[in-house]
Amino acid sequence: MSTALADAPVRRSRSHVSRDRSIDDIISSARRRPATVRGAAIPALLSGGLMWASFAPLDFGFLGWIALVPLLQLVRLPRMTRRAYLGAWLGGCAFTFPALQWMRLGDPSMYLAWFALAAYLALTFPAFVGICRIACRRFQFPLIAAAPAVWVGLEFLRAHLFTGFGWYLLGHTQYRWTALVQISDLVGAYGVSFVVVMASAAIAGFVPPNWLVRLGMVVPDDRPAALATTTGRRELGWGVGVAVVLLAASVTYGYVRIGQSDFKAGPRIALIQGNFTTSLKHDPQAWSDIYSKHRALTGMSVPHQPDVIVWPETMYRMPLFQAGASTDEQLDRLLPNVPAERWRDPAVSEDLRRLSSEANAALIIGIDALIAEGDAYSHYNSAAFVKPEDGLSGRYDKIHRVPFGEYIPLRETLPFLRSLTPFGDDFGIAAGDAVHVFRHQDWTFLPLICFEDTVPHLVRSMERTAAAERPVDVLVNLTNDGWFHGSSELEQHLITATFRCIENRTPMVRAVNTGISAFIDGNGQVREPNTVIDLDAMLNREQKLRTSIRDPETGKFHKQWNAAFIADVPLDSRTSLYTKLGDWFGVLCSSLCVLLIVGPIVLGRRQAPAVHPAV
Repeated sequence: MSTALADAPVRRSRSHVSRDRSIDDIISSARRRPATVRGAAIPALLSGGLMWASFAPLDFGFLGWIALVPLLQLVRLPRMTRRAYLGAWLGGCAFTFPALQWMRLGDPSMYLAWFALAAYLALTFPAFVGICRIACRRFQFPLIAAAPAVWVGLEFLRAHLFTGFGWYLLGHTQYRWTALVQISDLVGAYGVSFVVVMASAAIAGFVPPNWLVRLGMVVPDDRPAALATTTGRRELGWGVGVAVVLLAASVTYGYVRIGQSDFKAGPRIALIQGNFTTSLKHDPQAWSDIYSKHRALTGMSVPHQPDVIVWPETMYRMPLFQAGASTDEQLDRLLPNVPAERWRDPAVSEDLRRLSSEANAALIIGIDALIAEGDAYSHYNSAAFVKPEDGLSGRYDKIHRVPFGEYIPLRETLPFLRSLTPFGDDFGIAAGDAVHVFRHQDWTFLPLICFEDTVPHLVRSMERTAAAERPVDVLVNLTNDGWFHGSSELEQHLITATFRCIENRTPMVRAVNTGISAFIDGNGQVREPNTVIDLDAMLNREQKLRTSIRDPETGKFHKQWNAAFIADVPLDSRTSLYTKLGDWFGVLCSSLCVLLIVGPIVLGRRQAPAVHPAV
C-alpha cells in the first residue's frame, strides 16, 4: 500500500514529463515544418520576378522601386529557419536564371556556365535577408538605413569577387531617368541602387503584418510576435520622408549637373557593325565574307570624312604575328603548324596601313595578336592603332579577361572546369599588362575591349592611369556580342556601359558585332548618329533603308544588321569625383556588411533584442 502510494506521484510525474515532451515536439515540428520554406519562397519569388521584369527584355524600370518590397518582409519576421533561407535563394534563382539565359546561346556547353553563375548570383537574396536581420534585429538599425547599405555592399562585393560581375545592378533599371542617374559621378552606379532600395524599404513598412500570417510566412507559435511588429505611423512617416528627401536631393543634383553640360564637337567617328555570329567568326571559311563586308562599310563611310574608323572586337580575322627576338628554330617549336616566315610577314600590317591610307582616317581595329619572345609566345585579344601616315602605330591588349569565355580559371587544379567552355585544351588568351591610349590629332582615345566597359572600377582605374599624361577624350569599346544572337544581352550590355560615361564624365563610342553600336555622351544618353549606312537594305533593294538606330514604331534598338554609323562625338569638359576617389561609397557599404557578419561572432551569441519599431 505504502509502496503504491509512493509510486503514484512518480507515475504522474512521468506522465506529466511525457506530455511536456509531446508539446515540445509539436512546437519544434511547427517551427521546422515545410510551410516556412513556402512562406519565404512566396515573397522571394515575387521579388525575383519583379527584378527580372525591371531589366531587359521587358525593361519595366519602374518595377525596380518595388522589386525588393516582398523580400524585405522576411526581415520583419520574428524568426527565420534554414529552410526559409533556401526559399529566399529560390527567389533569387527566379531572377538570375531567366536574366542570364542568354549565356546558353553561344554553345551547348555554356549551359553549365549559365547554371553555375545564376546559382551563385542568386545567393544575394538570402545573404541580403540574413545580414539585414542582423542589422535590424541584433543591432537595432532601422530598416530604411540597413536595407540600402547592405544591398549596395553585396552589389559591390559581387562586382569584385571571382573577377567580378558588374551586370544587373538595381540602379541600372533607372537608366532612363537621366536626372537621377547623374549621382553616379559621385558614388558610382551603386548610389542609384542605394536610392532605389531605400524607397523599397520605406514602402515595405506599410505591408500589414497580418498579411504575412495569411501568406503562411509565420509559423503558428510566432504569430503573436509577428502581429506585434506593426510599425507606427510616426516611424513610417520618418521612413518615407527620408527616402523622399534623398530622392529629391539626387534628382536636384542631376538637373544641376545636366545644366553644366557644355558639349563641344569632337572627332568624327565611323562605327562599323557587321552581323556575324561567333560560330561564323571562328569558321575560317567565313573570314573572307567578314572582311569584305567590314571593308565595304569602311569604304561607304569615307565620303562622310571620319577622323577615326572603329571595327568591332576581333573582326579583322587575319591574326597579327610579331616575332620579336625569337629565332626561326624557336618559332618552329612554339607553333609547329605556323611557318616561321609567317611571324615576320608584314602582310597584315601593310593591309592595315593601306586601309587607313585609302580611308584617310585613323583606325582602331579589333584583332587577334600572337606575340613571340624567345621560347614563349602570348595570344592577345587586341585593339590595333593605325594611322594613314604611320601605319600600325600601337596596340592595346585586353586586360580584363572573361572567365570561360577567354580563359579557364584553375584549369590545372580543377580539370572538369574545361567542360564549361566550348573550346579545346589549348584554349585561352593572355591578359594585357598595361593601359595603352591612342592619340590622333588633338584627341586621346582609351580602348576597352568586350565586357571591360561593364566593370566600373576597371574603367575608372584605366582612365586615371591614362589621364596622368593627358585627359581621355573618348572611351572606345570594341565588342563582339555575336555569341548572344540578338538576345537581351545586347540591350543590357549597352545600358551597363552608359553608366561608365556618367561615372567618369567621358563619352563613349561602341562598335559591336551584331549590335548595338552606339554613341553615348557624358550624361549617359545614347545619341542618334548623324548618318546611318544600312548595307543590308542596299543589298536587298526591297527592304526600306533604316535611318535610325531605333525602330520608330517600338523605340527599341535595331539588332543583327550590317551597318555603319557616323557622328561627331560630344566632348565633355566636366570632372568627376568618382574618377578621383573611386568606389569609396561601395567600400563603405561592403565594410558595413562584413562588420555585421563578424560583429555577432566577436561579441558572442546572445538573445536578439526586441524588434526595432522601424522594422
